[in-house]
Amino acid sequence: MKTNDLHILLPASKSISNRWLLLNHVAGSPFILRKLSEADDTQLLQTLLSQLRSGHSNHYYCHNAGTVARFIMALLAFTPGRHTLSGDDRLLQRPMAPLINCLRGLGCNIVCSGQEGFLPVCITGCTPDHKMAEIDPVSSSQFVSAMMLVGPLLPNGITLTLTGRASSRPYIELTRDILHQAGFVSTVSANQRVYRVEPIAAAKIQQRKVIEIERDWSAASYIYAAAALLPGLRIRMQGLSLASKQGDKAVAEIFQHFGVKTLEVKSPYHTHTHSITIQGTGMHDDTFEYNFLDYPDLVPAVVTTCAALGIHARLKGAKNLRFKESDRLSALQAELKKMGGRMTFSNRVAVITPSELHASQPINSHNDHRIAMAFGILSLRYPDLTIDDPTVVSKSFPQFWEQLKLIRKAAAPLHPNLTSAR
Repeated sequence: MKTNDLHILLPASKSISNRWLLLNHVAGSPFILRKLSEADDTQLLQTLLSQLRSGHSNHYYCHNAGTVARFIMALLAFTPGRHTLSGDDRLLQRPMAPLINCLRGLGCNIVCSGQEGFLPVCITGCTPDHKMAEIDPVSSSQFVSAMMLVGPLLPNGITLTLTGRASSRPYIELTRDILHQAGFVSTVSANQRVYRVEPIAAAKIQQRKVIEIERDWSAASYIYAAAALLPGLRIRMQGLSLASKQGDKAVAEIFQHFGVKTLEVKSPYHTHTHSITIQGTGMHDDTFEYNFLDYPDLVPAVVTTCAALGIHARLKGAKNLRFKESDRLSALQAELKKMGGRMTFSNRVAVITPSELHASQPINSHNDHRIAMAFGILSLRYPDLTIDDPTVVSKSFPQFWEQLKLIRKAAAPLHPNLTSAR
């Protein structure tokens, strides 16, 4: 490996961190978790789990953290006592009905104090005798993961039947993998519609087992976007492996269409240390079509990359982007329009039509970390571009802007037209 590769430090995976935190609580804290994500969502989950253990308050406020809200809701439903769960205005608009209905089907008492199927909710915790439940995973795989992670608390474990095709299905498989690593027993039917998690009594938990959290493949998508826009720059990201269970490793395959080559290197000195080196070639497809049903978090980086490179793109499976931290489809469309870009969406397909982009002042982040980072990368091509609230990246990638400065500095000799962004 060349010694002049630019080293970019990615955050630890908040998806993996959050699953281990919840499962460690369920199991009675037998695991030692190292290199946890410093993202807002993970910090919030740690705070709420600490609050639950202390018993100081029975009100749990989840801000705009959908994963945290769903994980905590499932946990509170099986925790004795009366609890309330709420969040900010955007979180109160995000779907919760499938999880609420699943828990009610098990005999849990959950009352929506506002609109039915949404937060805020009042929960009376119990220990259901039932072990069979149905759940609708179409709008979010997080409902399934939440139930799988708390399922061992039930005396007979839990059997979940999915009533539809799950979106973001790799996240369910990630949950299963973490359950396995922790010593819990889980199985899945051949058609991936029935998931079974055995109770804690059946688990073989290794006390004081050290768990080191992987780096985040979702965050890597923005670095891939930078490589696509800056041909010739070699970027190294330590702590990533193509063997990861994170579904968003698909970014390596996707960005081949945008001229980015990926090389995985295993350290000769450390058995489990891997890194990814990427480099843009400047050659890319003129058209691009892909189904993002399993990889919705990759869409923002792909949209802005296609717009900047003048690629005509059709992105399928994008419907659920409307229910994220923002309505991401509308947000991407609105902010691209400010720059002269053209994006339309209908029938679950987003279409990017090539057009000449220009800097816009400023880009509205829509209080969404992924919108801010996707357009932040465009500042490499359009140095006058600014983001109205750059701090929102702390939700998943707190050091994003520092890493972007490193990329801009390293790319300057290869692309002398780059200047310091304001």
